[in-house]
Amino acid sequence: MNRQLLNKVPQITVFFWLIKILCTTVGETFADFINFNLGIGLTATTILMGVALAVSLFFQFRAHGYRPFTYWLTVVLLSVFGTLVTDNMTDNMGVPLEVSTAIFSVLLALTFGMWYISERTLSIHSIYTVRREVFYWLTILFTFALGTAVGDLYSEQLGFGYLYTGIGVAAIIALIYMAYRYLKLNGILAFWAAYILTRPLGASLGDLLSQPAKNGGLGLGTTVTSIIFLVLILGIIIYLAKTKVDHTDENVAMTEVSSNKGAKWQTVALLAIFLIVGIGTYQLRMQTIAPHTTTLKGQLTAFIKTEEKIKNAKDKLVMKQGADQLEHDWDQQEPALRAIGAKKWTSVDTTIDGVLSAVRQSGDQTKVQQAVTQSEQVMQSIN
Repeated sequence: MNRQLLNKVPQITVFFWLIKILCTTVGETFADFINFNLGIGLTATTILMGVALAVSLFFQFRAHGYRPFTYWLTVVLLSVFGTLVTDNMTDNMGVPLEVSTAIFSVLLALTFGMWYISERTLSIHSIYTVRREVFYWLTILFTFALGTAVGDLYSEQLGFGYLYTGIGVAAIIALIYMAYRYLKLNGILAFWAAYILTRPLGASLGDLLSQPAKNGGLGLGTTVTSIIFLVLILGIIIYLAKTKVDHTDENVAMTEVSSNKGAKWQTVALLAIFLIVGIGTYQLRMQTIAPHTTTLKGQLTAFIKTEEKIKNAKDKLVMKQGADQLEHDWDQQEPALRAIGAKKWTSVDTTIDGVLSAVRQSGDQTKVQQAVTQSEQVMQSIN
């Protein structure tokens, strides 16, 4: 684990942050595209992306230095896979987003802790041994999974929406930059804090662009959004490969690696601020959306009626319009319904995803009717 390498990570420039946000956006939209538009399902999508990620990591670890195409392909695939890990915990295993957030926060903290104890630095400009690279990619995976959980928690479950969640995260990143620029916040700490937050920022941007206007988006769809961002990523990578503007400046790297002054106390302070603000916002919002009932009984009738219209539709356009309406109404009611009964909400959400996938994949009436029947059975048992 001590094989000496050239630094495997790019210099932190504006291109780094731009492509990172683009990658996180693709992670959100491309995972939805494969899962829903291609209709292969969440589990199969996760396995497919896991295999692709393993192949990409194999070539990344074999490289003897920073290679833009290999490096950023790995980041894109980690973004997709990290998103899918959280989605699987939520949809397939019924794990609440609050629990997912706590789990990935602990895993990320443990990874940082073991990395620092082992290497005495968390600088990404010191990734020149296999062991450090293992820590680095584990950290990236957990940042994507954590960012997905936090982003979904605030934008969907708490009902803040994609736009306001994105604006809020962008404002926090701006404050971190100002603290780094003017208040001498440790550079490594500032980097990792901003890096984690770019995940919910990119995810909110992806949902804002891809989701229908009824759901608070711009209606571009996951296909168009994924293509646009993948083309932009490819263009930037080609530019970086030719110009080498993001290759590490060794003088800057050594300065950053040796600069740990005040980092421990700043880390404690920053974590305390995040916990106070995050938990405080969560508690206040939960009080705002607190339901007037403690049971889902009678709350699902409108969704059953919408699904009946989808099942009886003879025209694919009418069927798709019904699916869009179902998705919109379900997303609108998510904060309140989830607060009443998260476990039952998840079971219904899974079957509704099946209906949406059946409609958007092919529109085959037999498959749609089967999906609707299954969903109605679940909802009627609860309703």
